[in-house]
Amino acid sequence: MHIIGFLIMGAIVGWLAGKIMSGHGYGIIWDIVLGIVGAFVGGFIFSLIFGTAPTGLVISFIVALIGAVILVAIVHMVRREPIRT
Repeated sequence: MHIIGFLIMGAIVGWLAGKIMSGHGYGIIWDIVLGIVGAFVGGFIFSLIFGTAPTGLVISFIVALIGAVILVAIVHMVRREPIRT
């Protein structure tokens, strides 16, 4: 059940990060992938800064969203697209 919840939260976070950063996203598959990878990036950065993994649904969601937004911004820079259109 944990992995299913993680995938669902990654999909929601990816979709939301795509809407926040560009307004249209990269399509459902890439939004999900960016959300899941962004959740890992956000969790890694959070654990480096605070020395512990994020716990709780709300904190995990916020950390995953921040990580996904950072990842989408990096993808925009690599693809040389404007960050906000």
